[in-house]
Amino acid sequence: MSTMNVNQLLSQMKTMAAQVEQSSANLNVDGVAKTDKPDFSNLLKQSIDSVNETQMSAGQLSNAFEKGDPDVSLAEVMVALEKASVSFQAMTQVRNKLLSAYQEVMNMPV
Repeated sequence: MSTMNVNQLLSQMKTMAAQVEQSSANLNVDGVAKTDKPDFSNLLKQSIDSVNETQMSAGQLSNAFEKGDPDVSLAEVMVALEKASVSFQAMTQVRNKLLSAYQEVMNMPV
């Protein structure tokens, strides 16, 4: 893996850590958000959009590599494709859990 990829990965990790710190700074003593609670449907949509963006980015890198772009290495393409695959699998597992929970609630006697 090139130095550029390692630096890019470290940059992404720092960004994620900053986001976590920022979101935890918005919590009160009880761990409840100081502001309005996020809407579940918006959170789910953002997650799906993020997975879609990851897949689109991986596809673009793959196409660039296939066309012979000298700025795109095979390692970058493989990492991007793996990220896309893992994020899609995670989203699928979340969907399966949501569906299972929905079915369980629907089967409860009233």
